[in-house]
This record gives sequence, structure tokens and C-alpha cells, in this order.
Amino acid sequence: MLSPRASSTSRPSAPATSPTTSASPGATTPASPTASNKASVDLVGGYYDAGDQVKFGLPMAFTITMLSWSVMEYSEELAAAGEIGHALDAIKWGTDYFIKAHTDPNVLWTQVGDGDTDHYCWQRPEDMTTSRQAYKIDAQNPGSEVAGETAAAMAAASIVFRISNPHYSHLLLHHAQQLFAFGNKYRGRYDRSVGVAKNYYPSVSGYGDELLWAALWLHRATGKEEYLEYVVDNAFRFGGAAWAISEFSWDIKYAGLQVLASKLLMEEGGNLQEKHRRRLEKYRSKAEHYLCSCLNKNNNGSNVRRTPGGLLYVRHWNNMQYVTGASFLLTAFSDYLAKSKQELHCPRGTVGSQELLFLAKSQAEYILGANPMGMSYLVGFGPKFPTRVHHRAASSVSYKEDKAFIGCAQGFDKWFGRQRVNPNVLVGAVVGGPDARDVFRDVRWNYMQTEACTYNTAPLVGVLAKLARLEVEGGNPSISSW
Repeated sequence: MLSPRASSTSRPSAPATSPTTSASPGATTPASPTASNKASVDLVGGYYDAGDQVKFGLPMAFTITMLSWSVMEYSEELAAAGEIGHALDAIKWGTDYFIKAHTDPNVLWTQVGDGDTDHYCWQRPEDMTTSRQAYKIDAQNPGSEVAGETAAAMAAASIVFRISNPHYSHLLLHHAQQLFAFGNKYRGRYDRSVGVAKNYYPSVSGYGDELLWAALWLHRATGKEEYLEYVVDNAFRFGGAAWAISEFSWDIKYAGLQVLASKLLMEEGGNLQEKHRRRLEKYRSKAEHYLCSCLNKNNNGSNVRRTPGGLLYVRHWNNMQYVTGASFLLTAFSDYLAKSKQELHCPRGTVGSQELLFLAKSQAEYILGANPMGMSYLVGFGPKFPTRVHHRAASSVSYKEDKAFIGCAQGFDKWFGRQRVNPNVLVGAVVGGPDARDVFRDVRWNYMQTEACTYNTAPLVGVLAKLARLEVEGGNPSISSW
């Protein structure tokens, strides 16, 4: 089935959560200025973003950034749950791929496969016959968004591996610095250079947020003032201290950037230059707008809508990505407030750290089954969860069980169109979720609700680790009983 076109205002997600073993650019489609049918590049690894078999660099990098941030904030909680090793493995699977994809200081391979041809097929990864054409950005064909986000991912991951694997941490930081310099020097929208990405992951917000986001992560990873200067000097030019946003996603990073800037201000405010402190306060004011909008404490209709069941609701296509992202930012900011003994000041009242955590907890509980449908939107969790996830590998019998080749269109009849539950459970995936009235239809063709994305799950990792730790310590009602 060919999915509709996507953007952060229409289709904010698209394609799958399983690691891919597809490789190198092929000659199956005509070359473009950003595609290669000659070079031999090892692009084995990485992640599909959702239910298809295309590796899109921008959402993949955002997934790794958010997973790394989760580990950075909640490593003790993850360790207590016995999950820190799994989290580190998941991050490294992504960063290993980014290292291979960054073949030159000013070259980054950003996509493998083509969404248009892929969406005409429904095949297991083992049977894949779709294009493995690879696409890159370079000095002549820039892509500041994906260069910036990949730099952010590698810088954040370098912090995560600093103690356990210092050599790898140093390598990641080296690549992150090169990628940021590349994306900043050769500025341009990546979806103009890699046209095949535009129908699936277009850059609606532009590249300003990614460059600021990358610079702030590099400052955190290196401590170098030049990166903070960049964040301060470009605060209004790139919108970081100007844009008041009520969503956070793979495309629109402003809220995450503003919360990260607020963390720096609350931790180091007394040691910062006056110029830096004043500008970071502007970032914090916009972070507060986002958080207050989630809490329904802004004026002038700028709050995030809620479903009757209490779920934050931004838009109909894969709404859960906004919920998990908001839950993480609320949880992290709650901790920042608590540690600094501060409060959040909203137009409709002052809020303490516990109120932010309470909202994050309510969203996590909704995801886990405390909702009008009684449905856990975390696949594999609880007595009732989606069983017809829009995902090729989950919906097809394993190659280990049946090695008969399934053709491109044959899979629609054999797997996609059947009414039975998926033969494989996509454990840990967060699907798109219910509509504005809390209604969810568990059917495979309902990809707006049943498709799962890596960037839905990554922000939730830290939230669940935090809540699980509170439950063990007796400070949080059970989140595992739904």
C-alpha cells in the first residue's frame, strides 16, 4: 500500500523498528546528484524508522539523541531495572551506523532505500526486492538538518559512553564535531538535496533548530565555550529563543533545545557570563511556554488539546510521538526544578515539580492501558495491546519458519490483507495511538494508528525507568498493573 505524503503537519511518522542488514548503494535506480551507483559504501546496520524498510537518517538520528538523553538522565534507574546494557546496545547499533555513514568530513549518507517504491511492496526484510539506492549530502548538496541531528546524536552518545568506553566516546565526539562544522558551513535544507526524503520526512521547521540543538549537545559533551557562544549568538536568528512551540518531534526540536538550555541555566547559572545567562533565560521562557501548554496553563488558546480520556493530542497521524516526547521533557524538567528548588511560572498559575511529574505519569499510564479502550499502546505489555501492528516483519511469518520467497505484491495478499493477528509480537514498540476521542482501530491498514516508530519509543525509555524506580521506592502508585 502506498502511504500518503508525510510532514510534521500531516504525516509526522512513516516507516520500522527492526535493525536492517541491507547494505551499500546499488544501481537499481538512476543516480541523482545525491545518490551513488558507483561507490561502494558499507551501510549495513542502523534502524528502519517504522513499518517499512527504508533507513531515513533524520528520524534515526533523533531516535538515538533521545535514547542517549534518556540514559544520560536516568542511567541509575535503568541499571536498577536491569536495562542499562540493552539501552547502550541500542544506542551503539545506531552510532556504529552513523560512523560508517560519515565517510568524509563533508559527506554523510542519509538514506538507504526509496519510500515510493518501498510502499508498493509488503515483504519480509529477508525477501526484500526494493531499491537499496543510497543517498548522501555533501558540500554541493547540503543538508544541515540531518548533519546537525546526527552530530547531536553522536555528541549525546559520547556522554553516555564516556566512562564505559572512553575510546568509543572520543571517536563519536570527533565525528560529531566534524558533522556540526559541515552542517554549519554548508547550510541548506536536506530535503532539497535528498528529494526522495521530502514526501516522508520533510524539514518543515528548517535547519536552525538542529544546528542549535547540535551546538548545545556539543557544549555539554566538550565544555567548550565556542559552542555555547554559537547557541547564544544565534538564539534569535535561528529561533531558539524566539519560537514558542507546543510540540516536540523528529522535525521540530525547539522545545527539547529550550529544555536542554534551561538545564544548563539551572545547573550553571551562577557561573555563566551575564550575556550567556540573559540569553539562556530567553530560551527558558520558551521552554516554559511549551511545558505550560502541556499543563493547560497557558492563555489565548495555546494549550495542547486533550482527549476525553486525558491524552495529550497534537494531531491525528502518529499522535503518540508527541505524547512520549512531552512526557520525557516534563519528567526531565520536573527533576531540574526539584534539584534547583525552583518552580515553573505559567500564565495561569505557578507549578511545582510534582505537578509536571504527575502529568508525565498520567500520560505513561494512559499508554500502558489506563485509557477508555483499556488498550496498552506499548506492544507486548499488559493483557490487551495492538496485535495487527502496521509493520512488515511483524505481520509476516518468520523466514526461519517458512523460507518460501514472498514477492513484492504477493505480500499484500498473503500477509497485509489477512484479518488474523500478526505472527510476531513487536515487543516494546509504541504505536501511533488513538484518535481525538480515544478510539483506536487495531487493523493493519490503519497505519495512522497502528504503525510503530522508533522515535515513539526512545523518549519513553527514561520516563518508564524513572517511574519504575519511584514505584520500587514507594513514591509512585503502580504503573505495571494495567
